Amino acid sequence: MTWTARLRLLVGLLAVVLLCTALTLVMNRRTGQATSSTATISAETLAVGTDYAGTVTEALVEVGDEVRAGDPLLVLRSLTLQHDLAVGLVSEDASAYEVTDDGTMTVVAPADGVVTDVAVGQGGFARAGEVLASVERHGSMFVDARLVLDPADFARVRDGAPVTVVLPNQAELDGTVASVAVQNTSNQAEATVRVRSDGLVRGGEHGLVMSGTPVTAVIELHDDGPLAGVDASFDAFLRKVGL
Repeated sequence: MTWTARLRLLVGLLAVVLLCTALTLVMNRRTGQATSSTATISAETLAVGTDYAGTVTEALVEVGDEVRAGDPLLVLRSLTLQHDLAVGLVSEDASAYEVTDDGTMTVVAPADGVVTDVAVGQGGFARAGEVLASVERHGSMFVDARLVLDPADFARVRDGAPVTVVLPNQAELDGTVASVAVQNTSNQAEATVRVRSDGLVRGGEHGLVMSGTPVTAVIELHDDGPLAGVDASFDAFLRKVGL
């Protein structure tokens, strides 16, 4: 066998080894991920109500308005509140609302956020215990992702695991698993995974980052096999080259 033939054989063997290694890593990477069947951006929403029935005399905010904790949202006039104040059943200082002795109540924002609903507008009548408005708390956005997993794969979903959140425009946000809940059906685990991400800022990505936006969540499953370290390095390389 000539040296040229030997060199060609060596190059061919190296090419086969590299191809097999790459295919093995790609396959291992795919089996090391779980993709959500459904996933949606959500946020903590605070309902604002009243213990007293009355008429809304002023609506001071609209849906979409930014508010700070303590900002007035609605003004309500309640004859029942006026009576309770007069007989001493309610103290203005102890009230959870801003009230005056004539039965006027000012409902305020419970936290910094965005008004997502005004259920009773100016001139409307509010019943006792009814929700008057809703405020989405700033910085509380998360992704609720649902996955159907084999029992063995469910055991590989760990708190703090990396998650890639893919928006409808294919933009990707980095996140982590915050919590996992599971319900077993037909020998499969229906997992609900809550994902936190610093990239979930309301109105981001040209308005796509909003409560209710459907997304895809790709969760990295825990891997402690012999290729775990190599696979992590390979994954980091693919990220660097944009794959």
